[in-house]
Amino acid sequence: MAKTERRSSGDVAEQLVVEQLEREGWLIRDRNMTYRLGELDVVAEKGEVLAFIEVRMRASNVWGDPSATVSRAKQRKVVLAAMQYMQQRRLHNRVIRFDVASVIGRGHDGHVELIANAFDAGF
Repeated sequence: MAKTERRSSGDVAEQLVVEQLEREGWLIRDRNMTYRLGELDVVAEKGEVLAFIEVRMRASNVWGDPSATVSRAKQRKVVLAAMQYMQQRRLHNRVIRFDVASVIGRGHDGHVELIANAFDAGF
């Protein structure tokens, strides 16, 4: 799959996740935030909870759940980017969590599964 096709598929998967989060009452603060130390796919808030959501997609779950592809190194990058995000926006005294959203399937028919607290800042 070409890089632009992969990016396009990723955009669709991310949009599916955003739509599900919004249905569940989450406010989407930001998407696709890039920092020197990492990137954030989706940042959402609900009440005092600020969630940093890593989006993973696969055409099928034959090779396992896409959330299993979030390595320790990737977790570290997400945590570091989240810390920078919070510092820049002066977000203090917030409950934060790191979620992984698995999207199985292609296009707008993908199935979203959100794994809350998939990892923590301790790597």
